[in-house]
Amino acid sequence: MNASPARPTMSAAAVLANGDGEYLIVKPGYKDGWNLPGGGVDEDETPRQACQRELKEELGIDQTPGRLLLSAYVHTTDGAHIYWVFDGGTLTTEQQHAIVLQESELTAFRFSAPGEISRNEIPPSRRPLWGAALGALTDGSTVHLEVVG
Repeated sequence: MNASPARPTMSAAAVLANGDGEYLIVKPGYKDGWNLPGGGVDEDETPRQACQRELKEELGIDQTPGRLLLSAYVHTTDGAHIYWVFDGGTLTTEQQHAIVLQESELTAFRFSAPGEISRNEIPPSRRPLWGAALGALTDGSTVHLEVVG
């Protein structure tokens, strides 16, 4: 009999645009690589609520996430994780200038076009998620991925 996979953890993130074909990415201080802004889903909150809370806590952005772009189940040697990625909309110039990093979590942020984000800046197990989320944003779809390995 095969062992069942560990109970997955969950996180929620948003794709936030600046109106110039670039998207907001953040650099966590506690791990390598860059991520979409977001974080863990707490007990008794929905993924959308978690995404909204994390945007407010980590960046000072008070934005209600829009439609779901991506749901993904990722299983690596570190365990299993479920990702929810929402359309965060386009930030106004004022919102962009008002971003304040939660220094206990993040060390940097930037707006980057997809082609400006190098492969070594994104953890290998997360690379398919980025492309799928941006594709869903562009074509109006919602994508589900399962990444095992």
